[in-house]
Amino acid sequence: MIVRGGWVVTARGVDRADIAITDGRITAVGQDLAADGEEINASGLHIFPGGIDSHVHFNEPGRTEWETIADGSAALAAGGYTTFVDMPLNCRPVTVAGGPFDLKLQAATRSSRVDFGLWGGLVPGNLDHIEELVGRGVIGFKAFMCASGIEEFPACNKHVLREGMHRIAALGSTLLLHAEDQEIVERQAHKVHGNGARDFVRSRPPEAEVDAIFRAIELGAETGCRLHIVHVSTVVGAELVREAQERGVDISAETCPHYLLYVEEDLERLGGVGKCAPPFRTAHDRDGLWHMLSEGTLPMVVSDHSPSTLELKRGQDFFHMWGGVSGCQSTRQLLLAQGRLDESRIAAITATNIAQRFGLAGKGDIAPGFDADLWIADLSHHDLVRREDLFYRNQFSAHEGQRIRGRTVRTLVRGEDPGRGRFIRGGARS
Repeated sequence: MIVRGGWVVTARGVDRADIAITDGRITAVGQDLAADGEEINASGLHIFPGGIDSHVHFNEPGRTEWETIADGSAALAAGGYTTFVDMPLNCRPVTVAGGPFDLKLQAATRSSRVDFGLWGGLVPGNLDHIEELVGRGVIGFKAFMCASGIEEFPACNKHVLREGMHRIAALGSTLLLHAEDQEIVERQAHKVHGNGARDFVRSRPPEAEVDAIFRAIELGAETGCRLHIVHVSTVVGAELVREAQERGVDISAETCPHYLLYVEEDLERLGGVGKCAPPFRTAHDRDGLWHMLSEGTLPMVVSDHSPSTLELKRGQDFFHMWGGVSGCQSTRQLLLAQGRLDESRIAAITATNIAQRFGLAGKGDIAPGFDADLWIADLSHHDLVRREDLFYRNQFSAHEGQRIRGRTVRTLVRGEDPGRGRFIRGGARS
């Protein structure tokens, strides 16, 4: 196969080129490549490396009324994504031991339209399951420093985190952390007397994130464990990570479209569909995160797609609504529409950097030897996020009405249309 004459977008730049594909892998990228099979005319189109969303909750098995792997992966493919890594909670049973891992692997192998990896969980009581999960191929582990919202996936105290980090480090794996300090959250909740949107925001102040990241960095430096802070919402938190990197701590961070698009005041307008933890922050945080993305000191944007039924998002009590934003289909198009990052930076933060950090071999770039995971897009197309266009099991999103740029002409997973995804085992990380 030859993908002919498109603008090839990589983290290195944008160049007009052909892409040759054999047996699902890229064999050449250059001008006027010889054709000996199918040709895709990409003239006037942009070709990105297939997106990688390393933070999704597809909730299967066990909560398929919220989302399914089939629907979630179809949504990703529609938005130019070819790989995801599924989180270990919101499914039932949670992925904290070998048996639940096997159930989730069977479900994803059966249903996923794109390639996938799986995170394992670190919770109190499962330390002795870490090694078996690494043996089964998890990309890494996820832990909470505060209540997760799911009873069967409790938060880790400092002692569990320290021991877990020691074991994860010894096995060469990675620990992802939801960094909010539980004591600060509980203390603030007692000071709040209402249950509205602003009350919820005040109950989870920025210092809860900042303090938790500070403690995580201390433990990471002590144990030598490779760390990643998920869904960073504050500039101070992201800067703590950057400063720790400069001191030699093996740590990285991500943010999400909803922290780049919305501020505290927007939660009242959006209602329950915008509730998430951490909550939306200030315009200073929003703009600062954009700046760090543009300068390369914040390396990743992922969706944290955390869906539910619409019924769980309704009501007046923000403390009892389900928290999570549905959004994995629109990530790249939302970023493109804002015009604050060039195409190469978007390729880096939605594919290349993620593959490199989490050791997803053959993913995240358009170069010989890489999987032919491609998003062929018409960037002249401008539109809005509309409910009827969403592929989610529950067709709603906080992003409805937002401007998007880029129409998916074709998504290729290993050189083919999305159909049957493959499992990616955890490997060496950079």
